[in-house]
Amino acid sequence: MTGTLNKAVRMVAILNLGYFGIEFAVAVWIGSVSLFADSIDFLEDASVNLLIMVALGWTIRNRARLGMALAGVLLIPALATLWTAWEKFNIPIPPAPVPLTLTAAGAILVNLSCALMLARYRHHSGSLTHAAFLSARNDVLANVAIIAAGLVTAFVWNSAWPDIIVGLAIAAMNADAAREVFTAARREFAQSQISS
Repeated sequence: MTGTLNKAVRMVAILNLGYFGIEFAVAVWIGSVSLFADSIDFLEDASVNLLIMVALGWTIRNRARLGMALAGVLLIPALATLWTAWEKFNIPIPPAPVPLTLTAAGAILVNLSCALMLARYRHHSGSLTHAAFLSARNDVLANVAIIAAGLVTAFVWNSAWPDIIVGLAIAAMNADAAREVFTAARREFAQSQISS
């Protein structure tokens, strides 16, 4: 199973790194907080999956330690989003809704593919693969919210607020995923202490 997991996390890392570049470029171009948050999340997902590849052969204790460190990595997109949202408060120009919506639709395809690839391994290797699966699953939900923000901006409320609100919600979701991963990694670490 480790060989197929290795292939899955490698493919997930490549897809995330590739779409990070696309989404980041569009986020900067249209000034979108939610796309910026999601693009940083793609970069974080690529990093998490590369670390999982490295740590697959490690002991449970060392994987648990890495899981606790990854919980900190999961907080990075949340903090970056808060900074971007703060800047957007000062210049509340709404992002262009069509590129916002189309980019988020592409992100859904990438994230759904990643979540499906990782679903069968989410309980393998403890907190590491659980972190990768949670991140991909949460990203699909975030992308649906970004599309909704684009549609609201286009047809209901031409304001920066739908984008800012979704960006902050993505930050909160990333923070909650970090908490879940840290809790699982601490539990694994405690079990490894008992069994040794």
